[in-house]
Amino acid sequence: MIYLKNNEEIKKMKKASEAVVDVLKILRDEVKEGVSTWYLNSVAEEIAEKRSFTAAFKGYSNFPASVCFALNNEIVHGIPSKKKILKDGDILGMDFGVCIEGYYGDSAITVPVGNISNEAKKLLEVTKTSLQKGIDSAVSGNYLYQISEAIQTYVESNGFSIVKSFVGHGIGKNLHEDPQVPNFVPHNVRGRGIKLRSGMVLAIEPMVNQGSSDVKILDDGWTAVTVDGKLSAHFEHTVAITENGPEVLTNFN
Repeated sequence: MIYLKNNEEIKKMKKASEAVVDVLKILRDEVKEGVSTWYLNSVAEEIAEKRSFTAAFKGYSNFPASVCFALNNEIVHGIPSKKKILKDGDILGMDFGVCIEGYYGDSAITVPVGNISNEAKKLLEVTKTSLQKGIDSAVSGNYLYQISEAIQTYVESNGFSIVKSFVGHGIGKNLHEDPQVPNFVPHNVRGRGIKLRSGMVLAIEPMVNQGSSDVKILDDGWTAVTVDGKLSAHFEHTVAITENGPEVLTNFN
């Protein structure tokens, strides 16, 4: 069931989303050669404790940390580790969520470590732009798969592949709500999906691979990696559909 949010609920979600952005900005500034993902997670947890908000991911389905990391060929859900030390040329995805006053915000960014290759730069740029293409289609009266089509078309036209094993989602009083928001147009469905309505809030999050779109889950039961070892990037925003167009609640500007 899809829950439409009123203005007061969207204000609360915006408060949670702003906290997400604050933490991700701090983590982004901490990303440098020699830093571990364990350290970055500890920074996020210290901020959550000081500001008295709930980090959404820790304990969710028994996930052991507050930030999901994705280093190089990792796609999503990487567990922080003291052994994962960042080095020059890496790219690092960081996915973080917050719950404040019973409402969630969720966002992800992928950032460079030092000097990265031109191909890695293009991957980050295309993934980030594909997210914006999806957001631009998140308009009341449009259909869900118009978001999916905008993302997929842009990514594939630039020579990259869309991950199909993971999708975006509705968000609100729960971290994951209906509807699912695929970053591709499913082949096994008819039509353009549900009609988008004002009051829907969606976490739109393309995951884009340099090579094959196929995914493998590591033995830790969480970390998803590319099957061919090539790079992957991930960007996500929490977006409210309003009568005045899409409003990005996790606005980094």
